[in-house]
Amino acid sequence: MCQKFIGNLIKKNSFVKQFSRFVVIGIINTGLDFLILNLEMFLTGITKGPYMLVQNAISFSIATTNSYFFNKYWTFQDKSKKEQAKKFSQFLIVSIGGVFINSSIVFIVTTYVPPSFGIQSVLWANLAKVFATGISLIWNFLGYKFWVFKK
Repeated sequence: MCQKFIGNLIKKNSFVKQFSRFVVIGIINTGLDFLILNLEMFLTGITKGPYMLVQNAISFSIATTNSYFFNKYWTFQDKSKKEQAKKFSQFLIVSIGGVFINSSIVFIVTTYVPPSFGIQSVLWANLAKVFATGISLIWNFLGYKFWVFKK
């Protein structure tokens, strides 16, 4: 009984450790994502509408590619050399789902929900992005843990 309890505790700690690392990598990549999106908005002047889909997809995709390498080697400690192309393809499939979720939320909020309380459109786009990032974070973690980097 004691061994089972300790085993479950270790598994929980392993999950917490993985999720904590995922969150750290997520914060770094979210910063990269926001930096690129804001640079795009600054350079183009576009803060809403269909071109936000393109801008958001670009920033999210760059951050996601960076995320693959950090999550593979640090979060999930996947050192295997086998099936790397398959794993990267699976990672892309999960990430494409994430970019769809993320971009859809940003598009819907920036296009159909007017900013409140005098919030400027750039801040509104960033708030939409924060919300979208939270939702896509859950999707990505579950997909990466249980499909891409499962052990």
